[in-house]
Amino acid sequence: MNAILDSLRGQLVVSCQAYPGEPMLDPRTMSQVAQAAVTGGAAAIRAKGLDDLRAIRAAVDVPIIGLVKEGATGVYITPTLESCIAVAETGCEIVALDGTRRDRPDGLTLAETVACLKERFPEVLVMADCGSAGDAAAAQEAGADIIGTTLVGYSGERPKTDGPDWEAIDEIIALADRPVLVEGRVHSPADAAESIRRGAWGVVVGTAITHPATITSWFAKAVAEA
Repeated sequence: MNAILDSLRGQLVVSCQAYPGEPMLDPRTMSQVAQAAVTGGAAAIRAKGLDDLRAIRAAVDVPIIGLVKEGATGVYITPTLESCIAVAETGCEIVALDGTRRDRPDGLTLAETVACLKERFPEVLVMADCGSAGDAAAAQEAGADIIGTTLVGYSGERPKTDGPDWEAIDEIIALADRPVLVEGRVHSPADAAESIRRGAWGVVVGTAITHPATITSWFAKAVAEA
């Protein structure tokens, strides 16, 4: 078993991402958030943006799942081979990319992208962010090392559920012959634990841990409704 994959088995990955217009959109801030997550028990960090990835790489010793976002719709998570290479060059052990069956902006197939990336960076693992069981099957065939449920409810193939889409997650875990990381609307420790109980290799939590604006809005709404 790959040592990086083994280190993620049964573990929590924390996604540390801020978005345009937010006060926390700063590499130093994100590196501090990542350090805090590691202190709390995160086995790995997921993060976006080349500057953030470089800052976090210098600050933590755990594996990093790196990505970039180009745009906000369609295929936008590390969508091209060029963007995958740029992420790998920051020192991330794992490159996350759109793992759906949709057309990619540079015209390459997912399999071509994975093969070219691995040819240049043989040690780097590839995490395919999928939106359905069909995506997961195709991503496995394309050579992805890790299957993520990240885009379930966001790719247009399945409706967006309030919490994890357990039906899709069960389907993906059942067909996968490689590690599955459950990610997407995991909003509580109970959701995280349930992911592991259902057979996930690990679980990725972002918003519920590292996005203060959203967490505050949950509490504010509850107080207002009371």
